[in-house]
Amino acid sequence: MKRRNFISKTALATTSLLMLRCKAENTKAKLEEITGRSVGDFGLQLWSVRDLMAENPVSTLEQIAAIGFKDVESAGYNGGTFYGMTPKDFKRVLDGTGLIMRSCHTRTGLMRPDLTHTMTNGWESACEANASIGVKSMVCGYFDEKERKTLDDYKKHAELFNKCGELAREYDLDFAHHNHDFEFLPLEGKIPYDLLLEGTDPQYVNFELDNYWIAKAGRSSLEYFDKYPGRFHYWHVKDMDDTEKKFFTEIGTGIIDYISIFKKAEQSGMRYFYVEQDQFNRYKPLESLEMSYDYLKKMVY
Repeated sequence: MKRRNFISKTALATTSLLMLRCKAENTKAKLEEITGRSVGDFGLQLWSVRDLMAENPVSTLEQIAAIGFKDVESAGYNGGTFYGMTPKDFKRVLDGTGLIMRSCHTRTGLMRPDLTHTMTNGWESACEANASIGVKSMVCGYFDEKERKTLDDYKKHAELFNKCGELAREYDLDFAHHNHDFEFLPLEGKIPYDLLLEGTDPQYVNFELDNYWIAKAGRSSLEYFDKYPGRFHYWHVKDMDDTEKKFFTEIGTGIIDYISIFKKAEQSGMRYFYVEQDQFNRYKPLESLEMSYDYLKKMVY
């Protein structure tokens, strides 16, 4: 074989091998994309836009729906009304935007006995009102500082959770608790969050894990999924910036590894989740939330 022909054929073979390799790599990438899982539809916790909801709830909900969110979680249920509207009127607004509301935050009422429709004053009325507009889960959203001073406080909360959860079930509602960072800080030698998990009946009480706040406390969502599988029916998904302050940031721009967390969704028991951002630094709330929405819709895990 002449040298010129040999070189030509060798070059052609090398090019063919490179093309085959590229094709194989592209096929592998496509296969990974096809076999990977996406998050599907998800909701927004309305605490993220609390100021906008106070100004114009109808317009705010319309803009939330326009971003692509399908579900909202209320943080504005007070005295039997949602953002100043009766349950019937609020449901009409939701229907007009195409949104549903599967979850509602509530409060214990221990520090505000004057309030109605709380866990300690008119709980059955709260359950009835929420169930009437399609809510599926009632969530204790926060403990006031004065009601979380001792472990006995948390033991009383666990007892209250069991009672509220049992009554909620009569209205086909789940009951859950949403954490912040303080539930993971040692108190009298124990972790209050563990006490709540171990002191409540899984038949009536589950948990809405806030993945930001558990990380802020120096603990791991994955650790708790392993330790208490199936107890975290709902999540809050928000991100943390890579600064000393560990401030809130748009999902996908921070340091929380949501790929690993979503891979454990089934183990955790997660049924649905809500995007939330408590405060905003660089963008207006709806701009920031749209960035988080876009990231999650494209994410494959």
